[in-house]
Amino acid sequence: MAWPVSACVPSPVSYPYPPVAVPTPPLGSAKVAIVHEWLQTRAGSEKVVEQMLGLFSQADLFALVNFCDSQGGPILPAHTRIQTSFLQHLPLAQKYFRHYLALMPLAIEQFNLDPYDLVISSNHAVAKGVITRANQLHISYVHTPIRYAWDLQHQYLSQSGLKGIGGGLTRLILHYLRLWDLAAASRVDCFLANSRYVARRIWKTYRRPATVLYPPVAVDRFGWQRDREEFYLTVSRCVPYKRVDLSVAAFNQLGWPLVVMGDGPGLEQLRRSAKPNISFIQKPDDNLVADYMERCRGFIFPAEEDFGITVVEAQAAGAPVIAYGQGGSAETVQAGQTGILFDRQTVEDLVEAVRYFEQTRSHFHAESIRNHAETFSEQRFRQHFWNFVNLQWMNFCQGNGLE
Repeated sequence: MAWPVSACVPSPVSYPYPPVAVPTPPLGSAKVAIVHEWLQTRAGSEKVVEQMLGLFSQADLFALVNFCDSQGGPILPAHTRIQTSFLQHLPLAQKYFRHYLALMPLAIEQFNLDPYDLVISSNHAVAKGVITRANQLHISYVHTPIRYAWDLQHQYLSQSGLKGIGGGLTRLILHYLRLWDLAAASRVDCFLANSRYVARRIWKTYRRPATVLYPPVAVDRFGWQRDREEFYLTVSRCVPYKRVDLSVAAFNQLGWPLVVMGDGPGLEQLRRSAKPNISFIQKPDDNLVADYMERCRGFIFPAEEDFGITVVEAQAAGAPVIAYGQGGSAETVQAGQTGILFDRQTVEDLVEAVRYFEQTRSHFHAESIRNHAETFSEQRFRQHFWNFVNLQWMNFCQGNGLE
């Protein structure tokens, strides 16, 4: 059941000061800065930044580091000015910039945003911590609060294998990061969350309400009318929390064809544990992913994600989804109509879900699945994002409360 965002959050309140009687300048005339953590690949958060820059084409982009090449990074307007932080120039930063986590709060605070009227941060770590003035509006689109500092701290520490002095130092850094993160959240005027699941985590972590706006999905690049073949598909980075091991173990037991697409530190272990009915494609490009999604019998997604963009992409290709029923999947998959949700992250539950799907798959229709995916389109995101920002801009300029 979808979590009602309004259940635990207070209603917005007006400022405790009288409104300022000034004319509202048009949003299109505002000078805009967009702040993102790092530019390295073209993943879900970078695609959100692309859409933001599509609306605010004259905006300047700020990022801690920019290590994108011409092929692998986000697609930005040619004239976009990108300013990076001192982290860009530290030793081995291109390969190990995440190891400079303890310096990221300091680095994000060094950006001088004084010339801008509107600041939009795209946040999954520290971007919301930029410093703004009282006459600047700061809207933060949150992909997730810092998971490894909050609800997944113990899991990350366990998987890292750090012990002794190294483990103690890491715990100290995460403690400091939590204190800074709470302070940084207070610098934001209003929050957007990429799912109800993330809105609930924002409230739990920062005690701040957030408006839900699902991220954009390029549904038009997928066809949905091709014949379905016998194989199942999972597309994921091979890291522990993605739980690709559940997919492999379940299909080892089922004996049915499974294609695993993706790279990561756990890939070789997964290959060693897989039986011959499971094949791997290590570095698929977008066209190959689309081709397999359009032909697969069903899409397997055993992770608990904040949103899970591949789940919507699979539905855009007309593929029924078999997913763990927590996190973003519980909001993007319509149980019994576009897919099946299972209750526990266990091999037994996934096996049972796949067997049930085999018995009922005639109930799932590619066109209906595709129609549902279109509610997450890029056009819908742009329209709702513009409307939200425009409303906050008018309220801010008039001295009214933000929503």
